[in-house]
Amino acid sequence: MRLLQLNVHPLKSGAIRSVDSATVLPRGLADDRSWMLVDADGRLVSAREVHETFRIVADTPTTDPGVARDLRLRAPGLDDLDLDVPGGDPVAVRLHSQDLFGVPAPSADAWLAEALGRDDVRLVWCHEPEQRNLQPEFSRPEDFTAYADSFPVTVATLASLRQLNDWIVERALEVGEELPEPLPIERFRANLVIDGDEPFAEDHWTSLEVGGVRFRVAKPTSRCVMTTVNLKTLTTAKEPIRSLARHRLVGGKTLFAAHLVPETRGRISVGDDVWAD
Repeated sequence: MRLLQLNVHPLKSGAIRSVDSATVLPRGLADDRSWMLVDADGRLVSAREVHETFRIVADTPTTDPGVARDLRLRAPGLDDLDLDVPGGDPVAVRLHSQDLFGVPAPSADAWLAEALGRDDVRLVWCHEPEQRNLQPEFSRPEDFTAYADSFPVTVATLASLRQLNDWIVERALEVGEELPEPLPIERFRANLVIDGDEPFAEDHWTSLEVGGVRFRVAKPTSRCVMTTVNLKTLTTAKEPIRSLARHRLVGGKTLFAAHLVPETRGRISVGDDVWAD
C-alpha cells in the first residue's frame, strides 16, 4: 500500500489543505485542527450547521511556506487576515460533549462576521492539546489531541470508497434515481488516504506504519451528516449516510475510515509505503 494523499486542517471544519509531507507528533499531524470556531456560548460552530465554514481557507507555515505569521485566513470576497497565536487567557469551550479550553483570537471577530454572516462566531486556539483526554475505552492515558472530533489522525482507503460508491449506485438504481457522480474521498476529511488492500480492510487493522512512523488503530470512524455536504456547492443530499446506514451500521453508528493514534514521531510524505498489521 502507498500513501496517496496527506491532508491537514488547521481550522476545524475549514477547507482541506493537502500537503506533500507532514510532521507526525503525539497530538497528530502538526497544526491539524489547532483552531476552532465557537459561538457566544463557547460551543463548536462547524460545517454541520454552517456549511460556509468549508470555504474558509486556513493556512499556517506548515501548509503554505508563504504564510508569514501563525495563521492566514482566506474567504471569497474578503481580504486575507493574518494572525499570530493569541496570548490571552484561555476560556471554556465545548466540542460536542467535551468540555475543553481555548485561547480567543478577538482580532478575527470582524473578519469572521463578514465571512459567515454571523456576529457571534469566535476563533479559538488550542494552547494545550496535551490536556485533552480521549475516549478511555479506545485510548491510553497518555494519548491526546487538539480539536479533532475524537482522535489525532484519520485514515481512509480508496478501496473502501470504491465499494461505497458502488453501493450508492445500486441504491439509486433500486429507487429509480438519477445516477450520482462518484463521491470524492474529500467528503470524509481524512488525514491519510491510502490506495490499497480490500474494501474495509481497515476494520481489522491493529496498527499502521507509514514511512517508518507507526500508528495504533483506535477504532472505526463514525460518520455524521457533514459527509452529505457537497464541498463545491454546499448543498446536501442523502448519500453517503443512506448507503452507509444500509451496509455499515454498527451499534447505531455509520462507519467509514479509521481513527489512529501516533506511537512514534517523524516525517511522512505522499508516496510513502504503508504497512498494516
